[in-house]
Amino acid sequence: MIQRFIELGEGYSDIYELLELAKSNKHRLAHLIMLRTTKEERAAASFVVVLHPTSEGDFQPLYICREGITYTPEKPNKRMELFEQLAEELNKKIIALDVKPSTVYAERELYYQHLIGILRMNRYIPFMQ
Repeated sequence: MIQRFIELGEGYSDIYELLELAKSNKHRLAHLIMLRTTKEERAAASFVVVLHPTSEGDFQPLYICREGITYTPEKPNKRMELFEQLAEELNKKIIALDVKPSTVYAERELYYQHLIGILRMNRYIPFMQ
């Protein structure tokens, strides 16, 4: 199985595409994930839409808006509210995880490999067979 992050952008306007991807693929929707981090002394969140693997090709996409959404639990912003509304509409719970920022890694691909390891370890995505 191939599991790959597909980055849409940092979330300012890309969040709308992420929401549409989840809605139009609700039959394949596995999880909605919020990755919380601190990047450059600012609390930030990444939103992830995880789809079930394709029937042919065994490919599992993880669509992400990476670290562009300001995260303030006591004062939710419009993008957070939209993601929460999506979860309610699609009858999913948002899985929240605290992770290191992508800037800690020399390459973005290493960051995504680390995240895939975390998601596998927590059994949110299957181990490759």
